[in-house]
Formats: sequence, C-alpha cells, structure tokens
Amino acid sequence: MRLVPSATLVIAASVFVVAGTTAQAQMTPPSTAGTKPKPVATEPIRPALQKPEDTAKALGQAERLALQSDLAWVGQYNGAITGDVSERMVNAIKEFQKSRGGKQTGVLNPQERGALADTARKKQESVGWKIATDPGTGVRLGIPTKLVPAQASDATGTKWTSPTGTIQIQLARRKEANPTTAKLAEREKKEPGRNIDYTVVKPDFFVLSGLQGLKKFYMRGTFKGDEVRILTIMYDQATENTVEPVVIAMSSAFNAFPAAAQTAGPPPRKTVEYGTGVVVGDDGAIIADRQITDGCLTVAIAGFGNADRVAENKEHDLALLRIYGARGLQALNLANAATKTSLDLTGIADPQNQGGGAAVTGAKASVTQLGGASDVALTPAPALGFSGAPAQDGDGRFAGIALLKPVQVAGTTNGVPAAQAVLVTSDTLRDFLKANGVSASGGTTDAKASVVRVICVRK
Repeated sequence: MRLVPSATLVIAASVFVVAGTTAQAQMTPPSTAGTKPKPVATEPIRPALQKPEDTAKALGQAERLALQSDLAWVGQYNGAITGDVSERMVNAIKEFQKSRGGKQTGVLNPQERGALADTARKKQESVGWKIATDPGTGVRLGIPTKLVPAQASDATGTKWTSPTGTIQIQLARRKEANPTTAKLAEREKKEPGRNIDYTVVKPDFFVLSGLQGLKKFYMRGTFKGDEVRILTIMYDQATENTVEPVVIAMSSAFNAFPAAAQTAGPPPRKTVEYGTGVVVGDDGAIIADRQITDGCLTVAIAGFGNADRVAENKEHDLALLRIYGARGLQALNLANAATKTSLDLTGIADPQNQGGGAAVTGAKASVTQLGGASDVALTPAPALGFSGAPAQDGDGRFAGIALLKPVQVAGTTNGVPAAQAVLVTSDTLRDFLKANGVSASGGTTDAKASVVRVICVRK
C-alpha cells in the first residue's frame, strides 16, 4: 500500500449549481403606420455548473474531514486525511458512485452520502476502531481492537497483535541525540529484511512503506527534542483488503506528542445557515434547532417571511419560532410513535446538497442508543440542512426531531471525525411546547406538508 500524506481529499456532499437565468431582451421601436418592428435576436444564457472541487471547498473543514475519512474506510481513497481538496478525491467519489451503479458525477447526493457514512461506520465497527491514549507514552492513536486484541507494554513502547500474529502494531519510543526526520528515516531503511517501496520525509515526520519479509508494513515516525516515537503496522498480504483502510485511519489519527487538553472555542458560524423547521401550530408556531437559529440578525421561514424566536431550551437545543399572519400552515401530529430502531426523516437539505433547490426529501436513520437518555443517537447523520427534521416510524407516528451536532474529532485535529446526529424525543418536545403555551394537538401525519426551510442570516 502506498499512503500519500501530502495527498488531499475531495469529498463533495452534493452538487452545487450556480443557477443561471434565461434572459431574453426584446426592444420594440416606436410603431409606424404600415411598418412592423423587426424582432431582435436573442440567445439564452446557459447555467454554469460549478466544479466538484469548488463544491467541496464550500463545505466546512470538519465535514470535509468526515467525508474523506468515510471514503478511506470504504477503500476508495488511500491518501492522508487532511480535509483538503484535490482531484484525487473527486476520482475516489466517482469510484464509490460506480460501485453503487450510480452516475459518476464526482459529488455525492444526500442518499449517496448517507450510504457512504453507513458503510464506513460498519467497517469501523467490524474492526473495533477506537481512539485511545497509550498510558506509557501519552501518545494518542487509533487502534482496531477487534483485529489486535492482545496488548503488551514495556519501557520501549506498546505492541498490539492479532491472535495468530498476522497483524502487528508497534508503538516504539527511544532517546536519540539531535534527531532529524531524515536521519531517522535512513536508519529505519537499513533494518535487515526491509524492502522499501515508498518514502516521504518532511521536517516534522517521515513515512516508509514496503515489505518486511513476507509482511507488508507501514511506518510513521516523528520526534520532539531527543524523544523519538515511531508507529509501525505489519500485516500479512492476505489481510490487505481489511487492514489498508485501517492503516490510513491510524496514520491520520496518530498524535505522538499531544498537547495538554485545552478548552476549544465554539466553531465559526456560517454567514447564512439552513435548517428544517416543523410547524406545530396553525397559528405560526414552529419548532427548530436552537443552534441553527442562534446569533442571527434575521431568522426567515422560506415562503413566509421573517420569524421571531420566542423560546429556547439549551439542554436539548430546541427553539420555538413564530411567524405572524401566515396562511395555509399545516401542523404536524405529534402523537407518540412506538419505540423502533428504524425511522423516516423528512427535511429540506442545504441548497448545496440539492443543486440550489429547496425540495422536501426523506432519509432513513437508525436509533443506535436507547435507554434512559432523553436524547438518542441516530445513524447515519442526515445531510446538512436536515437539522430540525421530524422523525416518524413506519406508520407515520411522530418519534421526535433530528438535530445535527458539531463533528467531534477524536484526539487531535489529525484525528478522524465522525458526523453525529441525535433524536430529541417526542416526550421532550411536547414538554417544551407545553411549557410555552403550545398545545400541539391534532394535525396531519404528512410530514412533507409540515416542514419549512429555516434560514439564519448572520453578520
């Protein structure tokens, strides 16, 4: 395997269409008796499609990282997970689309994005992927715990192995006077039995890969002061299809010298942000995501005008909006759904996820965490713009609303993030509405008739 740390990732969650307009201009000269004005020839302006690379750049860094990571886990991408944009990742997306029998556009529609995330999650679960801290060194790294359940540590580092020894992971540490990555790489190349087929040497790290005996190996090393730390992964060639996606993830998650924990500030907010709202009263009451509607100069409901945010619940990230004088609103029936693990979400994806459009679409999600918690996890996370989307069971009964949460990066900025979504249950939602004088009784079970696009405009 040849992992290219400098390679960049292009993942597009959707096609972003810069809508052109068809303009026709016709000038009519003053009429003169007995003459007819001659028509002026016109030519329509064709809409311009934005390149997939540009579409990806419009996404947030965390989402690009998550998409890139997912593509690596499904085996379509073998470069470093950096969140950067390149032609390499456009091609990887096309390969994923080809594998599903879809059109190879180089960008992912919401359904494809959901399928990608779900497949990647299952791959991670199958190998027992976990971000951990090595107690002896403090190194943060990802470990496929199901593949290498045996662990042993001593003063020189830690080793994880599979039951039959076909997969071995070694975290080594040593002291060395005046190290450089170039000197470290040269020393490792000279180890007996190693046949190097790929080398990268940067000022702050080096990478080697090739064969060691009958096993393939991948090595990443760095130093700080006189302390050297090297991660080596060795595996039988017969396990290549299983291990290579893990190698990519381990390389990107590896943090040899993690900084002391710091309280991260809030992520930067978009100038314009989109969410989904649910009409819960024919008098203009709408439930929405508190985070989406926070810090807005203006909150607008597409097709109905501006809205006031009249109440919020910080614990569950709920916001109650109200629009005035609107007609034709259809409140959603909030009757309880039975506890089920499979739910249907109805929402309005971000314009970038649907070529600038505003269509109401659906998505499937599974409840992956049940119990006493009032909020439960949903997988896969729906597309951007779906935050606030109602969730219903197969009989059309209301289960709650889906909220997208900020992507959590396990470890450091080099870690592999995973998009998250939660379900705020119907009981929690009704309690919030009741406390704010909204009865939310009756209504339609057709979620498509009750959802609206919420638009937040910030500075």
